[in-house]
Amino acid sequence: MYRCCIFDLDGTLLNTTHALLRSTNLTLERLGLSPLTIDQIMKIVGDGYKTQMERALKLAGDEQLTHYEEALKTYLEVFPENCMYQVAPYNGILGLLWYLKETGVKTAVFSNKPHEQTVANIKGIFGASAFDVIQGQKEGIPKKPDPAGIFAIMETLGVTPEECLYFGDTNTDMQTGANAGIDTVGVLWGFRSREELEAFQPKFLIEHPEEAVAIINSKKSGEK
Repeated sequence: MYRCCIFDLDGTLLNTTHALLRSTNLTLERLGLSPLTIDQIMKIVGDGYKTQMERALKLAGDEQLTHYEEALKTYLEVFPENCMYQVAPYNGILGLLWYLKETGVKTAVFSNKPHEQTVANIKGIFGASAFDVIQGQKEGIPKKPDPAGIFAIMETLGVTPEECLYFGDTNTDMQTGANAGIDTVGVLWGFRSREELEAFQPKFLIEHPEEAVAIINSKKSGEK
């Protein structure tokens, strides 16, 4: 049976587009560059802040990345002050988390967002005890799609790959689940398209968090 659900953060648990856009555009503004749009930010996040800023600079006209090092430094100054800006859980997420806690399923977060801001987002919206493990990007844990973070979570929680589900909204998340050898759930309410997720062949695709309950129950009853 599935005994553990591991979640991506941005675009899966929380709608953080406004915080990411605000932090990115404040960084670009300080560098004298043009701002991005919501649609653009949704396409460039998910692979860590360094890759995000590289993509942002190119979209803003800095094709040669002449401002790259300065942009990283500025973003790390700006983001902590804005990481909670208009952040909210997606519809149905709170109900799903309540169900998992009531049924004894362990929960974890694995994000490419810097660890301190990952913790701030989770504790600020869900409280300190909503998840058994919170893991953001930090030294010693390679960013997704490297599965090392998932392996560390499984070891901490005492579960096997067969007992885990990984939920995410991007191609990086689908690769992460596959690399870890666990069943992966592509969520269609997040930042990317159905076509992007389907290309990486997740075991499940869902349009609403409540659909996860049926997946967990089917495994409990022995169905494939």
